[in-house]
Amino acid sequence: MTSGNPDLQPTHSDASEQSTDAMLDPIGQNTESILAFYAREESNITPQQRILESIGSALGSTLGLGVIMLFIALWLSANLLAKPFGLTAFDPPPFSWLQGIIGLSALFTTIVVLVKQNRLAKMEERRAHLELQVNLLTEQKASKIINLIEELRRDSPMLKDRHDPEAAAFQLQTDPESVLAALDDRIENR
Repeated sequence: MTSGNPDLQPTHSDASEQSTDAMLDPIGQNTESILAFYAREESNITPQQRILESIGSALGSTLGLGVIMLFIALWLSANLLAKPFGLTAFDPPPFSWLQGIIGLSALFTTIVVLVKQNRLAKMEERRAHLELQVNLLTEQKASKIINLIEELRRDSPMLKDRHDPEAAAFQLQTDPESVLAALDDRIENR
């Protein structure tokens, strides 16, 4: 705030309270991080892609389906009822123009869907990579905590020093390559 009133100016303690509040609210902090990730992804969408995706969304709605069905019904009706009214049908049966329009529309719709799926696949790949990195970091932190607790237990004169094979196993950091190799091996042996 730029008000001249000193009571309305943020103090150093207010700023530290806000940062402490953020640290005490990991759910809010995580939610903000996730929303920021999606906002960054959304800002990377090109205007052309936005147009294609909005067209795809419109076509994929119940209203879009209704408009398409109405168009086909009007097309068929106009061509089938033209002869009884003494008019010439602009697309007589087997409705080759209608088939061409539907074929082009199907091609266009397929391209729109593929464009969106490719974008979503890239975003999913980035999210999966981020998730893997966070999981590996969490595993490293957990191993470090177990190491510290075991060290504290060994060094503390008040605690009985004993060998815990499970804790010893968890102290070792997981090698992602060996886990992936074991997973591949199990999948192949099914």
